[in-house]
Amino acid sequence: MNPDRALMPDYLRLIALFGIVVVNVQFFAFSISISDETAPAVSIADQITKFLVEGLATLKSYGLFSFMFGVGLGFLMASAERRSIDFGPLYRRRMIGLLILGFLHGTLFFYGDILFIYGLMGSLLYLMRNWSVRRLTRMGTILLVASVGIGSLLMLGEGGIPKEFLDLEAVVMTEGSFFDVFLFRSVSFAIVVFLLIFIQGIAALGWFCLGLAAVKAGIIDQPDHPIWAKARSIALIPSVALSLIGAGMTVWGDMTVGQFIVAAAAPLATLGYLGLIAQLSRHPGPITQKLLAVGGSSLSIYLGQSILLSLIFAPYGLGLWEQVGLATAELIAVSVTIALIMALSLWRLKFRLGPFEWVLRRFTYGRAQKNGAS
Repeated sequence: MNPDRALMPDYLRLIALFGIVVVNVQFFAFSISISDETAPAVSIADQITKFLVEGLATLKSYGLFSFMFGVGLGFLMASAERRSIDFGPLYRRRMIGLLILGFLHGTLFFYGDILFIYGLMGSLLYLMRNWSVRRLTRMGTILLVASVGIGSLLMLGEGGIPKEFLDLEAVVMTEGSFFDVFLFRSVSFAIVVFLLIFIQGIAALGWFCLGLAAVKAGIIDQPDHPIWAKARSIALIPSVALSLIGAGMTVWGDMTVGQFIVAAAAPLATLGYLGLIAQLSRHPGPITQKLLAVGGSSLSIYLGQSILLSLIFAPYGLGLWEQVGLATAELIAVSVTIALIMALSLWRLKFRLGPFEWVLRRFTYGRAQKNGAS
């Protein structure tokens, strides 16, 4: 590992991947109505699991992942400048590549895909690429506050998922073929993607701005920078404690109020996590070094999680949909992620990039890569 390489992004990717999968697995293993009162938290183990996931991971892991996207834009800009590549076409192809991958991911495997949203919001971020650190920070903060407000309004909206839709889901996810599941997920993705633009997209763009600002300010290369210490000391404990209170209400009390508290605490909790991860970002030992290298293949792990979880829970695979409790589903999700990390470790012995990173890079650089710019 290059001693001059910024280590914080690698730690961020690796930790965020575990946070994302423990949130996402619920939507592979159970009905789309999991956000309603029917959420599968019946046993004490499942209730405690749901409490921990809601309090510690929900909306925070996506924030970490989104922050890294903004960091990635800063790195991509610097790389294009070093190689004398026109950044506009390069970035446009990258966003188109994310949109294509996100569409395929959303329709084939996971209707809650985030890559498609990243492609859309990342296109807006391009317009902000030359903004100052102060302006990016201000805009990021405004967007995060706005996302909490908009999300709260959506939570208060009347209506739920039609019973006919849930009945169709039950038939498809227990008896359907791969094509049946594909059609159902395609319809679900078309509906969910518009909600995600408001629920996650605005927040994602806010974190994009803050990630790009961190690169421009140089603090992503300085894990001991005072701003990360302030994030730990000021934001971490109060916001996580508030999030856990909200999680407790979500599981054992008023779900609507609890979810609002979790959403409101998420931006500060994510900021606190960033400060904590910065403190952990020290030069690793040999085992951690291999794990961090795999973290650079976060796209392959993210998509691999969905492919494997789909095979485990869908009827065309092992058919475990709604056949296990939440605690067991989370154990499966973590095990899948560990297995993917081990597989990618072996892959990276021979190949520099993960399989999906290679695809996206080829699409992004196009002729420039063929001409040796990569």
